[in-house]
Amino acid sequence: MKKITIAIDGHSSCGKSTMAKDLAREVGYIYVDTGAMYRSVTLYALRKGLFEEDGAVKTSELEAEMPNIHISFELNKETGRPDTYLNGECVEKEIRSLEVSSHVSPIAAIGFVRKALVAQQQQMGKDKGVVMDGRDIGTVVFPDAELKVFVTASAKVRAQRRFDELQAKGMPADFDDILKNVEERDYIDSHREESPLRQAEDALLLDNSDMTIPEQKQWLLERFRERTC
Repeated sequence: MKKITIAIDGHSSCGKSTMAKDLAREVGYIYVDTGAMYRSVTLYALRKGLFEEDGAVKTSELEAEMPNIHISFELNKETGRPDTYLNGECVEKEIRSLEVSSHVSPIAAIGFVRKALVAQQQQMGKDKGVVMDGRDIGTVVFPDAELKVFVTASAKVRAQRRFDELQAKGMPADFDDILKNVEERDYIDSHREESPLRQAEDALLLDNSDMTIPEQKQWLLERFRERTC
């Protein structure tokens, strides 16, 4: 069976990461959570005070700090999934907070941030056998990927999923705040100048608003088999 590159793009909180992680584990591929990479840069910027009071990014200061930001992934033996590390510190929980979610879109819209992380992502996937999810994997990072999927769901469904996820982790959550954040991120991601979120022409569209996780997993596994057999 030949190895391929799998690019999964889509809106925030639509289950891309869960789908990608499950598929990678099922077929023995490497999984790369590109969203976690942008969240890690955002967390670093928050810790360093690189945001103005109005939420604008102090871009010149962040650009100077980029060489000091090192992101890696290590397999969690308990969950069987990779955790995100920022400069050697496991930040898997911290990068999922609403504070990071509220600041990540402006960070992800910055050209020098995207250029640095895209280069890392392309290096990670150069030998194929990789599943990568994000906003521009099928359009920018791997435009020649053999399997491209664009995932979406209604804003309210995605906000509810995010709300449930945060509550399950014991983290503070307000549904209305989360819904507002989801809608704002959709707008910013789709309208930014640098690599805007859009469906690649050859990507398969998956609206999972009314699908269970097992149903999504089965759908994606069937598409994988079609491309590799």
